[in-house]
Amino acid sequence: MAHPPSTAAPAVDRVRVRRALISVSDKTGVVEFARALSSMGVSIISTGGTSKVLKDSGLSVTNIEDVTGFPEMMDGRVKTLHPKVHGGILAVRSNPEHARAMREHHIEPIDLVCINLYPFQQTVAKPNVSRAEAIENIDIGGPSMVRSAAKNHDFVCVVTDASQYESLLTELKSNDAHTTRATRARLAQAAFAMTGEYDRAIAQYLAGPGALEHATEPKATGSDTFFPAVLTPTFELRSVLRQGENPHQAGAVYANQAESACASVLSAKQLHGKEMSYNNVADAAAALDLALALTRQSGFSKVGACVIKHANPCGAAVAASSFDAIDRAIAGDPLAAFGGILACSHTIDTKAAERLTGKETFLEVIIAPSFSDEAQAMLKAKSVNVRLLATGDLRTMPEAPMMMKSIAGGVLVQQRDLKPSDPASWVHAAGPKASEPMLHAAAVLETIVRAISSNAIAIGGFDGSSVRLFGGGVGQVDRVTACKLAVSKAGALCTGAIVLSDAFFPFNDGPKVLTDAGVKMIVHPGGSKRDNDTFELCEKLGVTCMTTGTRRFRH
Repeated sequence: MAHPPSTAAPAVDRVRVRRALISVSDKTGVVEFARALSSMGVSIISTGGTSKVLKDSGLSVTNIEDVTGFPEMMDGRVKTLHPKVHGGILAVRSNPEHARAMREHHIEPIDLVCINLYPFQQTVAKPNVSRAEAIENIDIGGPSMVRSAAKNHDFVCVVTDASQYESLLTELKSNDAHTTRATRARLAQAAFAMTGEYDRAIAQYLAGPGALEHATEPKATGSDTFFPAVLTPTFELRSVLRQGENPHQAGAVYANQAESACASVLSAKQLHGKEMSYNNVADAAAALDLALALTRQSGFSKVGACVIKHANPCGAAVAASSFDAIDRAIAGDPLAAFGGILACSHTIDTKAAERLTGKETFLEVIIAPSFSDEAQAMLKAKSVNVRLLATGDLRTMPEAPMMMKSIAGGVLVQQRDLKPSDPASWVHAAGPKASEPMLHAAAVLETIVRAISSNAIAIGGFDGSSVRLFGGGVGQVDRVTACKLAVSKAGALCTGAIVLSDAFFPFNDGPKVLTDAGVKMIVHPGGSKRDNDTFELCEKLGVTCMTTGTRRFRH
């Protein structure tokens, strides 16, 4: 049972920092921070590796065992869990009973706690991490001290991130080494948000596939994902946008703190252009996902590029160079690409920039791992508004296993569609046997069609040595209309082309639209009661038909 709260006098505004406890896993800037505190007369207490780093830098440091009277033990699992640490942090300085207890037990106050935690999120994000390694990276003492300091922020300042050092030092220097209550409250809020996110990450790891020896029952038949009983996602406000999807709607973007070091639209460095809008962010994320999926399919040996317009690809391609991939992606639908958002999986070099600075090309956002200096200069000269986003190496971009969609009253959660295209598993249902190049092109098109809103039809094929989208039927309420739209977009390129459908054809009317236009290969999941009607049509016309067994709906 919880104890009733103690009676205490009101907190003071300014608190002098005389004694600080510093124990950090991420040691970025910690020596400079500690040196600045020491120069203001602050005594430093530290633990293990942090203590060594500070002492090696010439700072005077008291080891934690000299405070507690106990050595660090059990491989460092136990070192700060002690009344002389938590009593020094949690004591209400204005409470006479607390002050008496401190005197009786020789507990000295700790006025500042600087802690960042074991890198649990980064550890479990590594491929093939063992459960034992993950468990050892669950911090116990760190969150305990952070929460103690944050709870007692009326008297104690808590620092949980290197990005907070500079502003706090500025306040201390201008206030004779005192912190203000407003600053302590702000840092306490950030501390509780951080520990909440940390615990959420641990809970989701323990609920994840393979993490438990005896997992609870799966919530979806045949699924490898075990959904946690309570989902508590925590995101950090990155920026308030100038509007939402429309001018009358407010909008903002939040970032997943656990993936802050990973390549993404939100972690990308904006090199040029005006502020990103809500729609820009959404479409840039969709473009980056598809460009990355296309290059991943070839093991990053080929370049993937796409143009997104209103959440759908109007062009996409895989090629040997950034220039070729970008050129073919724009060619998919030059009209729709005007004002679109382009993503490329590899560096934008001078030749690619020349293609992007043509008079007929106008893009709102260009996103890539990097831009050469000359390419960057050319694109900046082309437009003062175009946003240039550099993500860094896309190999660090996570393939998040789950996706969420908000609905009234809650969220829908599902596994992301990360199943790769596998032509070797497809069934040859009718017509001539497909060649290896045709199967390769069809696999690229399946990667593209899974990024198109359902009902979706993708018509494409080879353009030289590149594979690209010729035309798409996007977001239609019936599959025949999707076929007609894709044919109208692809035009004369339908002759000899390959078709990917995100779901089966309920009748052979859609396939007839496609074969009348001249396509030579149709690939779809299969599973309709009237599949044979489509197979017979293709057999009669000499059109290859294959079934994948995998539906690719995207809503």
